[in-house]
Amino acid sequence: MKRTVYILFVVLCVMTSSAISGCVKTGGPNSGSKQNSGSVVNVFNWGLYLDESILDDFNEETGIKVNYSEFQSNEEMYSILKSGGANYDVIIPSDYMISRMINEDMLEELDFSNIPNYTMVDDIYKDLEYDPEGKYSVAYMSGTVGIIYNTKQIKDNIRSWGSLFDSRYSGQILMFNNPRDAFGIALKYLGYSQNTTDTGQIQEAYALLSQQKPMLQAYVMDQIFDKLESGEAAIGPYYAGDYLIMKENNPDLAFMRPAEGSNWFVDAMCIPKGAKNKTNAEIFIDYMCKTDVALKNMEFVCYASTNFEAAEIYGEDLDPDEYEIMFASYDTLAKCDIFTNLPQETLALYDQLWVELKK
Repeated sequence: MKRTVYILFVVLCVMTSSAISGCVKTGGPNSGSKQNSGSVVNVFNWGLYLDESILDDFNEETGIKVNYSEFQSNEEMYSILKSGGANYDVIIPSDYMISRMINEDMLEELDFSNIPNYTMVDDIYKDLEYDPEGKYSVAYMSGTVGIIYNTKQIKDNIRSWGSLFDSRYSGQILMFNNPRDAFGIALKYLGYSQNTTDTGQIQEAYALLSQQKPMLQAYVMDQIFDKLESGEAAIGPYYAGDYLIMKENNPDLAFMRPAEGSNWFVDAMCIPKGAKNKTNAEIFIDYMCKTDVALKNMEFVCYASTNFEAAEIYGEDLDPDEYEIMFASYDTLAKCDIFTNLPQETLALYDQLWVELKK
């Protein structure tokens, strides 16, 4: 990936004061460092999903210290918050989980007067189904799911989710270690919606995942980096942005979105109900929406920023193949499902079947 874009952008911004005002908006009403000295904000995010040098930049600019923690799945994050065992001010869940948390009164409404840089978020990421009134979330990053495989170990022309259920690759296959993604893949391969509530279809997906289990090397989340980069495993499903990072360390890796379609996800910044530092949380969200910050962060995480200005700048000299992986076309997205929140009885069925599968 090209790591020079952000540097060039910053240079251009520094060259003239007008460029600075165009590239970086000022923060909210409480963003001055003197006002916030000694303040904190507790942030809970996915692993490897933020350039942590930004946290120091934020502290220097605002005086607010960031206590930063990571989770590996929406379900893990949800369980931790639901149990009341931890206090966070900013969380970054995915679409369907945001909807669930809204329905369960687990999120605070945002005060957008503290988030003026919300204007930099592309309109396509506003008022989506998971937050139809746009009260509870600010879109952070977007991407798709596909298959990553080692071309030295697998010579076949991978085109389908079926490759993850192919006994020829037994012992070399990795699978998502969370039910929504795992069942979603099985459902898509079977020709069903990833948002189905049909019990029979979900049971078919469970049967397929049960057949797959003896072929697996492991269920993984971030462990997939080490396993695919080292060649310990040969094939597995994961997120497009993470593939671009893996490929830097192992150029034999390839990525494809299966012909059956895939998942298009949007992750967004939210504030949990009862957050102790709500204003600081909104200042942090606002900071992450600034163009220079979004561009720097995108350089690191290799996902599509929702900041339209940063996305345009980043895409100007990106390799066409990498661009399509990072910024999927509308034709590609038309074949993808965005996960929606499922009825409680369907979620209970998922939980039951996932426990059975993992025994």
